[in-house]
Amino acid sequence: MKVWIKSFDVEMQVKQSGIELEVRSNDGSIQLGDCYATMTGLVWCKGRTTKKHGIKLKWDDLALLCASDDTLKAALKAAKDAAK
Repeated sequence: MKVWIKSFDVEMQVKQSGIELEVRSNDGSIQLGDCYATMTGLVWCKGRTTKKHGIKLKWDDLALLCASDDTLKAALKAAKDAAK
């Protein structure tokens, strides 16, 4: 997986527009999506989905998902099962 920072400012608080990361396949030929880190949480935009239509995840929810290896594994299993 290749991840690119599309816009980046150092030593500043993350604001509403956030930081945009471009995520590509290992060979860089396919754009898997964009991830925005904002002051309210993360927004995942699969493929060419716009930020407005992306999947939003609050920081508190991310912290809950990553609270332990068990909770993270359970969440990932549920996501993979739903994708089938």
